[in-house]
Amino acid sequence: MNINATKNESTLTLVLDGRLDTVTAPELQAAIDEQIDGISNIIMDCKDLAYISSAGLRVLLTARKTIQGDLILNNVTPSVQDVLEITGFVDILTIE
Repeated sequence: MNINATKNESTLTLVLDGRLDTVTAPELQAAIDEQIDGISNIIMDCKDLAYISSAGLRVLLTARKTIQGDLILNNVTPSVQDVLEITGFVDILTIE
């Protein structure tokens, strides 16, 4: 998985490319942890995110709870959207 992170004031933008699974979830967690100080919003561009597992969902949930703000997923692929709907994450996160 490739992760491109950009921090702008209180917003962290992450561009995700590849699969977010048990192997790559720790990479995303580390990328978030490195820049979480002062962050109240996270935007994740999921245009090139092909797959998300329960380990990836756990990272999203942890990040959402940590920032106490908005976690926005945009450009979500249909396969990832299906997982978010089945698990109820569409009610927790902002999907654009």
